Amino acid sequence: MEAFERFLEVLGWITIVYFLIINAITILIISASFIHHRRQKRHQSSVELGQLFHSELNLPVSIIVPAYREELTIAESVKNLLNLRYPNFEVVVVSDGSPDRTLSVLRDTFDLRSVPEEVPGLIPTKAVRRVYRSPAYPQLMVIDKENGGKADANNVGINAARNPYVLAIDADSILEEDSILKMVRPFIEDSRVIAVGGMIRIVNGCDVKLGRVVGVDMPQSMLARFQMVEYLRAFLFGRMGWSAINSLLVISGAFGAFRRDVMIDCGGFRKGSLGEDMELVVSMHDLMRQRREPYRIVFTPDPVCWTEVPEDLKVLRRQRLRWQKGTIDAMIKFRRILFNPKYGAAGMLGFPYYLFVETLSAPFEILGYLIFAACILTGHLNMKFYLLFSFASVVLGIIQSIMVLLLEEIGFRTYPKISHLARLIFYAVIENFGYRQLNVWWRFWAIIDKIRGGGHEWGVMTRKGFGGAKPAPATS
Repeated sequence: MEAFERFLEVLGWITIVYFLIINAITILIISASFIHHRRQKRHQSSVELGQLFHSELNLPVSIIVPAYREELTIAESVKNLLNLRYPNFEVVVVSDGSPDRTLSVLRDTFDLRSVPEEVPGLIPTKAVRRVYRSPAYPQLMVIDKENGGKADANNVGINAARNPYVLAIDADSILEEDSILKMVRPFIEDSRVIAVGGMIRIVNGCDVKLGRVVGVDMPQSMLARFQMVEYLRAFLFGRMGWSAINSLLVISGAFGAFRRDVMIDCGGFRKGSLGEDMELVVSMHDLMRQRREPYRIVFTPDPVCWTEVPEDLKVLRRQRLRWQKGTIDAMIKFRRILFNPKYGAAGMLGFPYYLFVETLSAPFEILGYLIFAACILTGHLNMKFYLLFSFASVVLGIIQSIMVLLLEEIGFRTYPKISHLARLIFYAVIENFGYRQLNVWWRFWAIIDKIRGGGHEWGVMTRKGFGGAKPAPATS
């Protein structure tokens, strides 16, 4: 029994030390995010967006919208895009063999006409059936293709794009009026920039009219509110901090801008991948390092994309399993980057963090809970271990979330009421007692399923649609 106690104690201390280290690193990254945000604001204040809009430096942009079973939101989304404030852009909607009325809604809403245009085959894709144009909206192109998945649809959009810069978004997204202006700003200011990620915020609970978010509010769903805290933590802490040292490994496929030529050289989005957005970004790091060309991949929190998040546990579970498996795939495929000084900070800091924290923290946390349970069952609960584990895994996590919420409040004030901030802080605390453990279990199960060789389908997501339309199945 003494040997067993000693064994539990050793495992316990390993778990505690692990969490103390990763939380200390995380707090340092959040601090770097604060500093980086202040520098960005000082730099951006020298040039107003109005000046940028009328500048000759404006870059032509192609907005790519892959669409599958999006009949509820597609018309509203495209109207939103066509009314964006930017002088030189096109919208390329790719219907990925959608079996519902997605294409019919587009044809009826925008008076689409079939045209004899060829889509170049720069990146191999499923066959294109037809290309449509609208007499009323010359900047709109709609492509109907055989079903091949989101990555394949994006690649068709890349092939069809006429502009050197590509903005990839989800069909259920709403962009703020000046989002393109803010998104291309890093490209204009630094010729080394090859990719830019923007801020994603949750539209559940907001008032949406005519393709615009006219009133910001919090979702009614507790599940969506937990995700609000997660998204703020992921974008304002993770992506801003890693961007500061050019180690950003993820730009969300729901809202990312890229140099088209680099995307093509990387082979576009990898078909069949569960984390095609992360794989593309890591592939860009890899390509530019192989070429020994200076480059930057950045995150900017100013351009905002509003998107709907799951309010159903089954749908959320599928999403999180897919995200975790996608991260694992990227870690395995590009394992040569790990601790490789040839890749700079991305290889020495970013990639190890994603491996040891984003990928492997779930098994360590599960181990901590099992040790705690074993101590209770055997009557050997060590109060010092319990307090240290709680501090390392829970209290420091709460501190991180509150730091991020303060950054949100100081820097952006997207949620105008004091009650919004109070509720966000409340959910940042209580997520550690149930919701967090659920996510840890899903991430742990994704690792186990990956080891067993299990696959995972994209599944469906029940959307409410903008303005409270009736639910319908759509890709998650």
